Amino acid sequence: MSKPATIHDIARAAGVSPSTVSRVLNGTTPVAPAKHAAVLVAVDQLKYRPNAVAQGLARGRSTVVGVLTQDIASPFYGEILKGIERGLHGSAYHPMVASGNWDTEAEGDALELLVARQVDALIVLGGQLPDEQLRRVAAQLPLMIVGRAVEGLEDRCLRVDDLQGSYQATHYLIELGHSRIAHITGLLSHRDAVDRREGYCRALTNAGIAPDPALIVEGDFAEQSGLLGVEVLLTRGVLFTAIVAANDQMAYGARLALFRRGIRVPQDLSLVGFDDQPASAYTTPPLTTMRQPTIEMGIAAAQSVLQLIEGRQLVRTTFATKLIVRESAALCRQSYLTRSRQTG
Repeated sequence: MSKPATIHDIARAAGVSPSTVSRVLNGTTPVAPAKHAAVLVAVDQLKYRPNAVAQGLARGRSTVVGVLTQDIASPFYGEILKGIERGLHGSAYHPMVASGNWDTEAEGDALELLVARQVDALIVLGGQLPDEQLRRVAAQLPLMIVGRAVEGLEDRCLRVDDLQGSYQATHYLIELGHSRIAHITGLLSHRDAVDRREGYCRALTNAGIAPDPALIVEGDFAEQSGLLGVEVLLTRGVLFTAIVAANDQMAYGARLALFRRGIRVPQDLSLVGFDDQPASAYTTPPLTTMRQPTIEMGIAAAQSVLQLIEGRQLVRTTFATKLIVRESAALCRQSYLTRSRQTG
């Protein structure tokens, strides 16, 4: 593989000085037409590609937007990243992504890495970093936060109404006649998981149904915790006819656990998720879930951070969820667990 061309190579090929090449490439100072044309011909012949890092340092900006995500492999965060890419498309900026891996210390290290790379702005997706740390970052560079609320940075936060979304999911099951509804939460150190648990409890209470702590199991948003959550519920021996999972990934795990136990969805037990991941329309049966406008949130985050870079005013935005009815929830029938006890 040949060595990349440098401005000195271009200067020799064009018969000009390196400083003339630099002026042509940067457009900082007028150059005689003949020399300007010669430099461009040499650039094309040598297939010169400028060093973006060096150019950024020279201009005092990197043209990079740092993105701190929780999990690089998460379908949910992947959809937001797709939106961020779309939102930055056509601008002078491109994203640089680092992952916190659901660990506060790793998240802090990833944040420091992005800041050390002299990103021009930062987008943080969820996470557990202290609010004060995010406020310090916001004082240093343009910052947008997706999926959580930070006091004092309300206009920099883009999030859905998790409480209302979970309320609607639980209320839908209540309308189908379910009163024994289990809930697999996300990590309760995350605000969205707490809000979704609160929405679940509030829907039950408003329907005159006392929330039963034995029907609530904490997960961690991953598929495995959904599977384990169902096993915990079954081990407790509590009766339930439906499950609301705090995200689709845990709903997938719950569905597998039910399948292994011979419990049919939705004939024996109804199942509702949260997020509406692309795969949710193709599960068996297709998953009823609450849709989050993930791509739209990513686009909005990117566009907002560009506005901040340009010094423009932001408008505070909250996104709504939408119930997507598919085939994993049905009218309440006699619980599988009740039948098992009667025949056991």
